[in-house]
Formats: sequence, structure tokens, C-alpha cells
Amino acid sequence: MRRSSRTATGLLLGFAVDRVLGDPRRWHPVAGFGSMALAVETVTYADRRAAGVVHELLLVGSVAGAGAVLRGRGILPVALATWTVLGGQSLVRTGRDMADRLEAGDLDGARALLPSLCGRDPAALDADGLARAALESIAENTSDAAVAPLLWGAIAGVPGLLGYRAVNTLDAMIGYRNDRYHRFGWAAARVDDLANLAPARLTGLLTACLAPLSGGTPARALRVWRRDARNHPSPNAGVVESSMAGALGIRLGGRTEYRHGIELRPVLGDGPAPTVPDLRRAVRMSEAVQLAAVTLAAAAAALISWPQR
Repeated sequence: MRRSSRTATGLLLGFAVDRVLGDPRRWHPVAGFGSMALAVETVTYADRRAAGVVHELLLVGSVAGAGAVLRGRGILPVALATWTVLGGQSLVRTGRDMADRLEAGDLDGARALLPSLCGRDPAALDADGLARAALESIAENTSDAAVAPLLWGAIAGVPGLLGYRAVNTLDAMIGYRNDRYHRFGWAAARVDDLANLAPARLTGLLTACLAPLSGGTPARALRVWRRDARNHPSPNAGVVESSMAGALGIRLGGRTEYRHGIELRPVLGDGPAPTVPDLRRAVRMSEAVQLAAVTLAAAAAALISWPQR
């Protein structure tokens, strides 16, 4: 079997395992990478951009290098790497659980669940606020947790899968503009932005194409994307959130409460603020986008002919 075919088969198999099992419950490799990154940070940290660049190169380079060693060794490494880096099924399950708790009136349970989706302050949110926070997180993480790793896996095999997850994890750990990480985390944030440029736009296109599944239209999703995405502070989150808002016919953004303070996010979309039924529609859209993404990724991987050693 050609290496390109092995990559395509491994992506499909890893995706199927994620659909059945979700994230590994114990000894998750991504958690292990996070612990390693914390240990390395005690040595590399300095309040300078250059130190952050070294930190990023060291950690992402080591993970991508390990993936390069495994590349070409059959279907199993690709499948295991795909399962390891995907978070799509866990995202869907958490979204459904959030909707179940909100529909049952269990606000305390919903607030306890929110930190597993995003960094909003759950104590400040009512039922609709929790639904909006969860929906925006599902829109963004459909790209980060599913479409992006699949796309990088199709392009670069195991090194692409593992390297992308390392980039995204470091951004989540240090890509902040607070006193400690404003300079040190600059490289992590910028590399993550670059790594997600293409995946976010693929997610937006798939969301627009699949908008009829949620009662929307591709034209409206694309119109909201073109008009509103540029107003978002993130070059990638704005794309996926605005396309989801257009597909669902709702309005996202506005006053957003975090533990560190309040941000006034740009408004994305034209419709009413999201409610619990909209959260369920967003979960269904996420599932559809993920299925479309793995189909395209496998097809792309099958067309790529890796040079033989």
C-alpha cells in the first residue's frame, strides 16, 4: 500500500476510534505534553520574545521530529496519532451534556461543565448566556479540535498531526497577553494563528455548505462571514463563529465575561441571541462538519504521494 493510502486509511481509522471512544480517559498524551511543556518552561522562561521563540521551537520541533520517525511505518501510527490529537467527539458530547443540563434547569450543573469548553466566568451567566458561551466554543473548537488536525494530517502525516496539536496546546498554555506571557507567549500565539489560517477557512466553507442541515442557507452564512469576521480580534475564531452564526440565523458576540474581566466582542450575525435549541443545532452542525472534513482529508491524503526513503 502506498504511503499516501496508508495516511488516508489511518486518518479514517483514527477518526472512527474517536467517534466511538472520545478522548483517552487516562494517560492522555496531550496532557503529558502539557506537563513536559511546564517543566521546560522553568528552564526557558524569560520575559522576552526570543525566549518564547526558543520554547516554541524546542517543544514543537521535538514532537514533530518524533512524528517524522514514525512516518512511513504503516497505518497504525497514523491512526493512533489521529485519535490522540482529535477532540471532536468529546466536544460534541460536552455540547449535548450542556444542552441536557440547561433544558433540565440544572444551572449549577451547566456552570460546572462550562470550564471544560471555554474560559468564561460561569457564575455570571444565566441559561442563555451559558448556551451562547458553549455555542461559540463549539464553533471555534470544531476547527481547532477536528478540522485543523485532520487537514495537517492529510498534508504532513504523523508529523503534521502531532506538530499541530503541540502548537495548539502551547497557545492554550502561554498564548496570553497577561503580565507573564505577553512577550514569552507571543510566538506561541502567532504560530497558532498561522497554523489555523487554512483550517478555519475550510471550517467556514464547510459550515456554509452544510447550513441547510440547520435550516439556514449557504448564502447567508457566507454573507455574515464576509461582513463580520474581520471585526473579531482573532483572525480565525471570527471566521468560524461568524459562519456558524450565519448558518444558524443567530447573533453571537457582545458582552463577554471572563474571570479576568469583561470584554465587548463584536456582534456576529443578524438574528436573535442563541438559546438552548440553537446549541443543539450547533452540535449537529459540528458533527456534520467533522464528517465532511475527515472525508476531504482522507481524499487529499490519498492524492499526496510522499517520496520514498
